[in-house]
Amino acid sequence: MNKINVGVIGLGAMGRGIAQTLRSAGYAVHVYDVRAQAVQDFVAVGGVACNTPAQLAAACEVVVSVVVNAAQTENVLFGEQGAASAMKPGSVFVMCSTVDSQWSIATEARLHELGIHYVDAPISGGAAKAAAGQMTIMSSGRPAAYERAGDVLEAMAAKVYRLGDCAGAGSKVKIINQLLAGVHIAAAAEAMALGLREGVDPHALYEVITHSAGNSWMFENRMAHVLAGDYTPLSAVDIFVKDLGLVLDTARASKFPLPLSSTAHQMFMQASTAGFAKEDDSAVIKIFPGIELPPSRL
Repeated sequence: MNKINVGVIGLGAMGRGIAQTLRSAGYAVHVYDVRAQAVQDFVAVGGVACNTPAQLAAACEVVVSVVVNAAQTENVLFGEQGAASAMKPGSVFVMCSTVDSQWSIATEARLHELGIHYVDAPISGGAAKAAAGQMTIMSSGRPAAYERAGDVLEAMAAKVYRLGDCAGAGSKVKIINQLLAGVHIAAAAEAMALGLREGVDPHALYEVITHSAGNSWMFENRMAHVLAGDYTPLSAVDIFVKDLGLVLDTARASKFPLPLSSTAHQMFMQASTAGFAKEDDSAVIKIFPGIELPPSRL
């Protein structure tokens, strides 16, 4: 069976992995990114370069957007040379960012008026899992959208959860996932910081915790960055300033208390304003005073 043309907008840590996975699955992958070098790097391994979202959208039956937030997605769709102006009726826009669920619902309605299908499809798993096709998609959308884009979604991820027959549910579940992710990173940083303050060997502490009941995926993953002294941003501090802000906005709308999320958000805000905004989110550990962090191994 001939594979359809698929477009990927946004070639960051996750987007490039998704583009690679789709290419490996046999799709003709068109790409666009504001960074020309990122596009050229993917062209070198078999991708098709596009100069604007509109050019990409005109060539593709399914457009996958992997940008940072709702504002960037809005620009990708409806800005100058935006994708919505060029997408053919019946084509599908797959939105992979972490956004407010109400924004996602409204965007589905706007595209529906243009005859364009929409899948609310936030992603989780990190860059390595994206490149291996092993990430998780928390999706919701109309049946017709799945009918046209279901094979693409399955090629992108190991787990594709279909959480509802219209936009919104996918984004709500992703926001809850980010609540846990942000709180777990903040708690992991606090635990490691206390260990350093108390003079515990951080490598021994890491070994014990990762084989004990106190472990979490975030402790195991992010504290490895701290031990290596490597704060290269796979997911930056400011991502959790944004995502935990969305968590709190969601809860505030229904007057629902989130004390742990509020505290974690303040920790990431403190790290951001202290100058660590663009560093790996594990750099939230740098807000703790009186500790000596492991040096870089680089």
